Amino acid sequence: MEAAVANQTYPLWEQHCCLPLQPTASIAGLRRYRRPAGSYLSVNVGYAAQGKAESTAIAENFRSQAGGDIELVTEFGDVDAVRDAGGLALAFDLEDSAPLDGDLSNVAHFYELGVRSLLPTYNRANAAGCGCLDTDDTGLTRYGRDLVREMNSVGMMVDGSHCSTRTGLDLSASTERPMIYSHSNLRRLWDHPRNITDDQARACADSGGVIGINGVGIFLGVNAPEDEEQRLSAMADHIEAAVDLVEVDHVGIGSDYSFDAEDCFAEIASHADSFSAAYTAWGPLQWVPPEDVLTLDRILRDRGFDEASIEAVYGGNLARVAAAVWATRG
Repeated sequence: MEAAVANQTYPLWEQHCCLPLQPTASIAGLRRYRRPAGSYLSVNVGYAAQGKAESTAIAENFRSQAGGDIELVTEFGDVDAVRDAGGLALAFDLEDSAPLDGDLSNVAHFYELGVRSLLPTYNRANAAGCGCLDTDDTGLTRYGRDLVREMNSVGMMVDGSHCSTRTGLDLSASTERPMIYSHSNLRRLWDHPRNITDDQARACADSGGVIGINGVGIFLGVNAPEDEEQRLSAMADHIEAAVDLVEVDHVGIGSDYSFDAEDCFAEIASHADSFSAAYTAWGPLQWVPPEDVLTLDRILRDRGFDEASIEAVYGGNLARVAAAVWATRG
């Protein structure tokens, strides 16, 4: 019986990872998330540096490559069909409202392209609200509240990652659907401005939402290149702490893995206005890679998580939110 449990596997719901933000980038690296029980992957197609045209081109490129074992999903029911066959279900996310070009009708445009979640502000203030690196936190704007209403209507998940504390709390209060923090760790374990407060976590859970724990070294407090094992352990620490804080039904995985580190470093260097020393003070960013993310279920089992809890964290919780939000469309 113990051996059977040890070999048990669950489908993964990876709420956020990053391919190069280029209209010629390959999606082949996503196969590193291949798992016998199948996986869902949300891939970024734009942030504060992109407008509608650029993000549209990136999404269309990724769409054109989908097929076979990596299938673009447009309806929630498609996710299980792809994963049941051991495949990779693919959808997209936006890490800022800039790609909307200020036009809320573009929420529907990106939904049609496969975008299923969007965070209003990436690190710095914009027309929708404030970012986590802003010292003056005035929260969500009127436009930001209109954006939330439009996302609720279209069926796109509202995401508080990278937003300021007050903006995140305003998102929780404004949304009529469960919200998420797609890739955010806990400030109670590591005091980084990109990590969320206990109040943000609780408000997200109160909305019915889920916090996706990431594997980025500077957000875990373990960024030395040689500390791969400690980084994975720290990711599990944040999962455990989040479960203690908001209970297991509100915790998931959004590793924020970057498939091209050099591309990420170039973005930080060329768009310094979107970042700060909080991104560079510990040296080049390090990540928990897909191969290690795929072992988290074993680590949680070793830490005393029961099978239902592992399955929930590994993907069941985020799938529940997606089913509730995507189903609002049409």
